[in-house]
Amino acid sequence: MSDLSFVIPAYNEKQSLRPLHQSIARAMEQLPDLSWKVHLVDDGSSDGSWEEIQSLCTMDPDHVSAIRLRRNFGKAEALQVGFDASTGPIVITMDADLQDDPSAITVFLEKMEEGFDLVSGWKRKRHDPQGKVLPSRVFNFLARASSGIRLHDFNCGFKAYRREVVDQIRLYGEMHRFTPILADAEGFRIGEIEVPHHPRKFGNSKYGARRFIKGFLDLATVTVMTRYLRRPAHVFGGVGAGSLVVGFCVLFYLSFRKIVLGINIEQRPLFFLGILLLLLGVQLISIGILAELVNFHNRQEVRNHIAESTDPTESRSKSSAKV
Repeated sequence: MSDLSFVIPAYNEKQSLRPLHQSIARAMEQLPDLSWKVHLVDDGSSDGSWEEIQSLCTMDPDHVSAIRLRRNFGKAEALQVGFDASTGPIVITMDADLQDDPSAITVFLEKMEEGFDLVSGWKRKRHDPQGKVLPSRVFNFLARASSGIRLHDFNCGFKAYRREVVDQIRLYGEMHRFTPILADAEGFRIGEIEVPHHPRKFGNSKYGARRFIKGFLDLATVTVMTRYLRRPAHVFGGVGAGSLVVGFCVLFYLSFRKIVLGINIEQRPLFFLGILLLLLGVQLISIGILAELVNFHNRQEVRNHIAESTDPTESRSKSSAKV
């Protein structure tokens, strides 16, 4: 088992793979006491990236592992496959486009020695086009506001995880952007360091408007999952109660006009809106109660997976991972 496992998803990055391997090898020369393994995950590339990954694996079998997905499943799925294949107590993720600098690995490890379970990189000075930088800043602002986690750059692919973090979280869709939020929801400590960022040398960015929209939809999903997964009645019941109050006020107002002023209300759109809001409120509150019943049924399982051992003979995995 290696001390450090690198998980690097690659999609049409043939020209970057060999220089990336060389830069990681040079960085690890500064850490001779640590063993390491790079898990290169080909996410359905069509430019010959797989052949290049196989070549690197043949050239350096002690430090390179080759994994190929049958088609392009996306970065989150590629990372999850890499997490499942990795074995080290510390897992470092990087992008394959040479924009991440492996020289920062030492700084990541030093930060983790302070007790952090996940350390995220911050590309303070970015070398990307403004069409990518500005949407990313908006996204990061919304992610900070919705999660309460004070990170500058949720999008940065350069991160370091303790083994128990990657074993706990599961990635799909665009969830790779939200690993700090998912880890924080499970009680892990989140840290951040500044990392150098280089201009892209080869290939094209995979960022686009479609990915931007998906990211915001997934942000809404992960916010509900992390804040209300164990208290679903708060989100359904809260919205339902609001709907009930508004609907009641609307119907009370119309009833007052009907009784006191004798105005006909049955054909007014506002009358039907009030009834609709009342019915919607009852339905949402009912869904919240049902969700709480399901949650109660599974409570023991939830309690087990968030508990830590207090047996003094067992060292905590967070502090015993070799860095």
